[in-house]
Amino acid sequence: MLAFVTLALLAAPCEAPLVAAPLTDPVEADKVFREQYTKYEYRIPMRDGVKLYTVAYVPRDRSRTWPVLLMRTPYGVTAGVDVYPDLKTARLLGRYTLSAAAIRDGFIFVNQDVRGRMLSEGAFIDVRPKGTVDEATDAFDTIDFLVKNLPANNGRVGAWGVSYPGFYAAQAAIDAHPALKAVSPQAPVTDWFLGDDFHHNGALFLMDTFNFFSSFGKPRPAPVRKWAWNTLEHETGDAYEFFLNLGPLKNANERYLKGEIAFWNEALAHPNRDEYWKARDPRPRYQKAKPAVLVVGGLFDAEDLWGTLATYKAFDSQSPGADVRLVLGPWRHGGWQRSDGDSLGDVSFGWKTSRFYQESVELPFFRKALKACPDEKPAEALVFETGTNLFLRHDAWPPKAAATPLYLAANGALSPAPPKEKEAFDEWLSDPKKPVPHRAGYSLENEGEWMVEDQRFASRRPDVVSFQTPPLTRDVTVVGPIAVDVWLSTTGSDADLVVKLIDVSPFDRPNAPSGARLAGAHTLIRAEVMRGRFRESFETPKPFSPGVPERVRFTLPDVSHTFRPGHRLMVQVQSSWFPLVDLNPQTFVDPAKATEADFKAATHRLFRDAAHPSSVTLNVSAGALP
Repeated sequence: MLAFVTLALLAAPCEAPLVAAPLTDPVEADKVFREQYTKYEYRIPMRDGVKLYTVAYVPRDRSRTWPVLLMRTPYGVTAGVDVYPDLKTARLLGRYTLSAAAIRDGFIFVNQDVRGRMLSEGAFIDVRPKGTVDEATDAFDTIDFLVKNLPANNGRVGAWGVSYPGFYAAQAAIDAHPALKAVSPQAPVTDWFLGDDFHHNGALFLMDTFNFFSSFGKPRPAPVRKWAWNTLEHETGDAYEFFLNLGPLKNANERYLKGEIAFWNEALAHPNRDEYWKARDPRPRYQKAKPAVLVVGGLFDAEDLWGTLATYKAFDSQSPGADVRLVLGPWRHGGWQRSDGDSLGDVSFGWKTSRFYQESVELPFFRKALKACPDEKPAEALVFETGTNLFLRHDAWPPKAAATPLYLAANGALSPAPPKEKEAFDEWLSDPKKPVPHRAGYSLENEGEWMVEDQRFASRRPDVVSFQTPPLTRDVTVVGPIAVDVWLSTTGSDADLVVKLIDVSPFDRPNAPSGARLAGAHTLIRAEVMRGRFRESFETPKPFSPGVPERVRFTLPDVSHTFRPGHRLMVQVQSSWFPLVDLNPQTFVDPAKATEADFKAATHRLFRDAAHPSSVTLNVSAGALP
C-alpha cells in the first residue's frame, strides 16, 4: 500500500498553469503577457568583468516559484523596463518568448544580448570559438546570476533559441551549469563552411551572405539601444540581375561593403576549410551533455537544416545515456515558431503542425525538465513525413531502411540496374553569363518557399539534365540522407555540381489554393551543391584535369517523404544555382581573387556507363522502386 501511494504521488500532475483559459489568439496572448508578467532589467557581469544586458519577464503570481527559460541572442532584446514587445513582430525577429501556450503555462522568460551586441559590453565574434571566455562560459555565468538573483525562480533553467540563438542554446550545454536542466537548439547555426547558411560543401551561398552581413555585419563601436535591419538596396527588383551585374566577388567591397564587414572579409580570406573554419565548428564540444536536449528543425529550412541534423548527431553520439531528441517538421526556417505550419508555398500539409509542436512537444519537454511534470515516453525522433503529411515516432534517426541505388540511365531514365554501355554520357554548356536560376520568379531575398518550388522551369533549360522513374504503383517512403556518386568531366579546371530530388505529380492533381497549376508539377524535395574542387578534401582543393572523368561524391541532407502512387521520382543535375550560390569561374582560381577574365564557359559531361556509373542512393523504408 505504501509503495502504491508513493507511486501515485510521483505520478501526480504538476501545478496548474498561470492562466486557466487556453491562449490561441496572438492579440489575447499579448494582453495576458502584459497583465501577468513584470519586467526587470539586469547588466550581468561575466567572469572577465564584461556586463551583458538582460531582460526578464517574471509572473506576477508570487504564491509559487517558476522555472527560467533563457534565450541569448545577437538580434537585440526589447530594451526598457516599461517596454513590452509586440508578440507578432518580436517572434518574427526571433527575440521573444516561446509560444502562447508557454506564456499561459507560466515561466520566467529571460532574453539577453550576447557579448558585443546591442546593449551588452565587449567585442562580438561570429560563432565565437572556444576560449578563456566564450559563449559556454557566458551562458554559465548568466545562469549562475539568474538563479541567485531572479525573484520567484525555482532554481531550474532551460535554454532555447532559433537559428543564431539556437547556436547559443547549444553552447549552454557545454560544461553546463548545474541549474541548466534542458536545452533546445532550434535550427542551430553549426558549421558555416560545410553546410549552414553561408557555405554548402565549400560553395558560397552568395545571396544569403551578402544580404545578411551587409546589415548584421556592420561594426558596433559602442553599445546601442535599438537595432534595425538595413539591408543594402538592390538597384534592380531582381536578385538574379543584381548579383549577375555585381560580377566577381571582389566587386562587393569595391562597390558596396567598403571593406567594413569583418565576416565577409574573413570568409573570403579563407576559401578552404582551414583552422579558421575548424575552430568555428562547435560539434566536437557537444559531448557528455547533462541537460535534456531537444533539437528542432524544418525539413525545408533553407538556412540551417544541415546544422539541425549535425547538432543532433553530435549530441546523440557524444553523450551516451543523455536524453537527446530530434524533431523535424514541414517548416521553413523558424516556421515552427513563426507560422501555423499548415502550408509552404503551394504545398499544403492539411493541418496546423506548428501549434501541435508547440503545445504537444515543446511545452511538455520543458514542463517535464523544469517543473517535474509527468510526460509520456517521448520519441527519440519525431519526424514529419511529407506526402502522407503526418508526424511519425522513430526509435532512432535515421531509421532502418534499405539503401537503394538508382542509376542515371539513357533516355532520361532512373534505373535500379547499373549501366552496361561502354560509353554513355550527357553533356551541357555551363556559361557563367547565363547561370541556372535557383527559382523561377523574381526575388530579392532567400525566401524559404524555393525549397518546395516547382522545378519545371529548370527542366526546360539545356544546361539541366533530368532522370525519372516510371509512375509508381504504390507508396514509396524515403528517409534519411541521400548519397550522390557521379562521374563528371569538364573542359575547364573546376565545376559545381547541383543535384535535386524531385516529386513529379500526375496530371490529375488539383491546383493549389494560390492558383498555381500543380498537375505535372516537379516539386522539389531536396537539393544540394558540391564545389568540385573539394571532391577529395575540403582542406586541400584539387583542380579537374580537362576532359578526364572525375568521381564526385557528397550527401544531400535528410528527407522524410512518401512518393504516392501515380507519382514519379526525378533527379535533376546542373552546374549552377544562382544567385543562391556564387558563380564558379570554372577555372581553378581563388573565387575571392577572380577577375572577369577568369570566368569561362565550359562543357561538362555527366558519365553513365559501365566504367563510370553515376547514381543516387535513397534509403527506402517502405515500398519498392520500379
